[in-house]
Amino acid sequence: MEAFREPLTKEEEAMWLERFRDGDQHAKDVLVERNLRLVAHIVKKYGKGDGVPEDLLSIGTIGLIKAVNSFDDSKGIRLGTYASKCIDNEILMHLRSEKKRAREVSLYEPIGTDKEGNAIHLLEIIECEEFDVVADYDKFLKLKWLGEKFKQILDKREQEIITLRYGLAGGNEITQRELASKLNISRSYVSRIEKKALEKLKEDFYKQYK
Repeated sequence: MEAFREPLTKEEEAMWLERFRDGDQHAKDVLVERNLRLVAHIVKKYGKGDGVPEDLLSIGTIGLIKAVNSFDDSKGIRLGTYASKCIDNEILMHLRSEKKRAREVSLYEPIGTDKEGNAIHLLEIIECEEFDVVADYDKFLKLKWLGEKFKQILDKREQEIITLRYGLAGGNEITQRELASKLNISRSYVSRIEKKALEKLKEDFYKQYK
């Protein structure tokens, strides 16, 4: 596979984005080409071993092109940050579609015949709750993010309130009133801290996953 070119510097990115907004299609090609390394990096987490799945590389590139077309640099973030989410979303949608298609085919394929010679399909003999491995992996990534960012974003008091309030340490969730009694503080104070902490987590989360 041909080596990917180095990413653009912040100044180069700003220049090519401005040219693209002015209608320069070559600028779009540059923005896509110089971010293909990002596509390969994201695709690797969905593959096995050190290789990059070629089909997912193509799907990820579609997500990158969509990112370039819709990027708004007035929000104060780099193209790479925004593109990462678009690439991830495009790949996840593709995997969900492929998984659904594979499941539909396998469920309707005959697995044998009954005593009268009629075909028996897997769908006819199983009843189970569907398990979406892609959605489950997506949830895993978000929980991993929470574990990594929790102590960075919240101060000690906020960590304590959220941990006890939502049973993050393996315990049961408790009400604000129960928490206030446990910490010997007012319920309104618990409510203020909880609200502030959740807003901080939400703000940082949407920077990563919006």
